[in-house]
Amino acid sequence: IEEEQEVTVFREVVSFTADPLPARYYDKDTTKPISFYFSSLEELLAWTPDVEDSFNVALEPSECRQPPLSSQRPRTLLCHDMMGGYLDDKFIQGSAARSPYCFYHWQSVDIFVYFSHHAVTIPPVGWTNAAHRHGVCVLGTFITEWKEGGRLCEAFLAGDESSFRAVADQLVLIAQFFRFDGWLINIENSLSPAAVGNMPHFLRYLTAQLHQRVPGGVVLWYDSVVSSGQLKWQDELNQHNWVFFDSCDGFFTNYNWREEHLQRMLGQAGERRADVYVGVDVFARGNVVGGQFHTHKSLELIRKHGFSAALFAPGWVYECLEKKDFFQNQDKFWALLERYLPTHSICSLPFVTSFCLGMGTRRVCYGQEEAVGPWYHPSAQEIQPLFAEHRREADGQGWVKTHCCLADAWNGGSSLLISGEIPPEVGHVAVRLFSLQIPVPPKVFLSLVYKLEGPSDVEVALEITTGDVGSCHVGDIWTLNAETSSRHSPRPLRVPPTKLARWVGHCGQQLRGGWVQRGGGLLVTGRCVNLRGCVLRDLLVSFARPPGGREEASFVCRLGEIQVVDAKSLLAPLPRVQAVTVSRVRWQRAAPEEEGPPARLLLGCTLHWTYLLSPVRCFRVHCRTGTGGGSPGGGPPGPEKPTLLGLAFVNQYRIAAAGPSGDGRVEFLVEPVPKEGFLVPQAEWGRAALLYSMP
Repeated sequence: IEEEQEVTVFREVVSFTADPLPARYYDKDTTKPISFYFSSLEELLAWTPDVEDSFNVALEPSECRQPPLSSQRPRTLLCHDMMGGYLDDKFIQGSAARSPYCFYHWQSVDIFVYFSHHAVTIPPVGWTNAAHRHGVCVLGTFITEWKEGGRLCEAFLAGDESSFRAVADQLVLIAQFFRFDGWLINIENSLSPAAVGNMPHFLRYLTAQLHQRVPGGVVLWYDSVVSSGQLKWQDELNQHNWVFFDSCDGFFTNYNWREEHLQRMLGQAGERRADVYVGVDVFARGNVVGGQFHTHKSLELIRKHGFSAALFAPGWVYECLEKKDFFQNQDKFWALLERYLPTHSICSLPFVTSFCLGMGTRRVCYGQEEAVGPWYHPSAQEIQPLFAEHRREADGQGWVKTHCCLADAWNGGSSLLISGEIPPEVGHVAVRLFSLQIPVPPKVFLSLVYKLEGPSDVEVALEITTGDVGSCHVGDIWTLNAETSSRHSPRPLRVPPTKLARWVGHCGQQLRGGWVQRGGGLLVTGRCVNLRGCVLRDLLVSFARPPGGREEASFVCRLGEIQVVDAKSLLAPLPRVQAVTVSRVRWQRAAPEEEGPPARLLLGCTLHWTYLLSPVRCFRVHCRTGTGGGSPGGGPPGPEKPTLLGLAFVNQYRIAAAGPSGDGRVEFLVEPVPKEGFLVPQAEWGRAALLYSMP
């Protein structure tokens, strides 16, 4: 190891070792890091945190949102059960999956459960990162089933308390280390009198320890075993299972209930009505109310009685319907539930989103195409808006619809498409995309990147509303001609901070790919007496007809990025990525071409670096091979342009199969991407070089 102009250099002699990477942590075919589960009690109890586990750690705890999970408002739980689990979502650094399942209606969900039939289901980190970015709590699943499940339960529950405490301590440690929020406990086998007698003690200890070590932690019990130890689903909370409800944070009922079950539960639940999650099987298996595209019938009854709802396997729209119509079907499914799903408010800055779904048919970086081909990386999903389709109630004229679209992107793999029609008598429409509850800072930087599709002279603007502290406005998503004195627009910056210089010079001009930036300025609130002690309340995009226009004006607008940033944070200095290291080097020969040159070398290695994670959205990892050719002016050779390898959401990245050049050098660059959404100069990137030679 040596230093070379602030690049740490590592030297390697190529050797084709057969030393495999640990199978639990790496895919045997690609050597890419994968999420994992435990199949037995022995595996659970033997686990201790290891450096390999760090790939699967979530970027940060759940973002703040309002109202919090602790409020008594009825909640919505989504239980994700799809074809056994750990599909394309198991690849921590993403994959090249075509048409994968993708969920994006996070604004309507409070809790996300990752479900599989493995004993200890640890949520793949991509789901945890996407959910936490939206303020959604994530639970893993502890499940026992059949005879083997019965033996597992007897092993830790039928003895003294040290046995069940050891299991609880491991479950808490796993949630704490991987940064998810708790567990769904699902015992699908009968229990002996000793085991069922210890179950409430196990639940109480697990819940207390989780609350102590995981802020906002949650333990839920599934309606299965009753207090006698029999496996006997009740489809309700009653005297036979109340002891388990009383020992943890909530109760998830089985699915074959009727309204009389809900009526009976009112007395059992008492003041904890919101802690009862009434199960709804979206596949509509068994004797259930609703399901499939009639799931709203279940929600109507559940909300009528004030209970929370647990939607099991809403991936039905992906598994059972045409894949080519997936986005249309998913939007239809959630639109039918909309009136029964209270939404949430974002309550922290910076707030930046490019609407990327964490997938696409190509990769784009600020309007410039970087790679072509399918990709899927759930951790890369950015904050998604309120999706809706509305018509004006008065006469049905005028409409607006928001939906995601993979056809074009400003940054990532997708954008938000808003289409609509402004009726003749209306000057403009305003689409509410996000509900906010953020204390107003003295200066707010606002920016919108958009593109109008086809000929249109509609004017597009980003607007923000304010309200009194203590108000959490969750109302209609769409308003026509909503005039309000508390709506504000930014004014241009005179002298932008260095971090924003790249953007502000282009304000109002066309950017790469036909995109346009509006805003790029400050909303100065500190001077406005009436805004002191207020909160930012709603984020809207407005569409106005041209002056003098009287006919219906239709529009199709693609949103590429929205930024709402406390201007003070733009003055903070940028830290540099430090101490990039190269380890776990593996060499192999690529499959030779028929009649081609000798087989290329393929390099696999792990990069580690040091950087504070709290201010970053992610890291972009690049490589650059060799020293390149001569410069255009005939001067000395210069390095070639870096090639993007992928995204990292922790301080490490596994390079599975890079193809270095033949001159014995490959350089790796780690680019931090701040939450504020601006580009970091290369001088602040981390760098390491690997010099290699044949033996």
